[in-house]
Amino acid sequence: MSASDVLMAAAEGGVIGDGRTGANLALGVGLIGTALGWLALARAAGRVRAGSARTAGVSAMAAGLTGMLLAVLHLATADGGPGTGNGLVGAVVAVPLGLIGLLLGRRALIRSRRTVPAG
Repeated sequence: MSASDVLMAAAEGGVIGDGRTGANLALGVGLIGTALGWLALARAAGRVRAGSARTAGVSAMAAGLTGMLLAVLHLATADGGPGTGNGLVGAVVAVPLGLIGLLLGRRALIRSRRTVPAG
């Protein structure tokens, strides 16, 4: 199975489940990206000592972008409108959530470049 087949199956809800599965997946990945972005910002500011702000920032950007792409793909392939049970509202919410994760990760990367580690 190729990568595009996997993304299409995820956006359409996969083999099991209803039409909301793809939107829920996009929401989950976008939420993970947002959480990683907040953690990366905390690391860049020095409030959290464990881990690297750069690694968390790149991870947040990757998760946010993946969540946005899955949501847009779900929006493009879903049938019906809002309220039909196809997960359109969830996918619409997942787009800005993924964008927030992407922007927080980018901001953490910018901040981590400015700070010079003491040592």
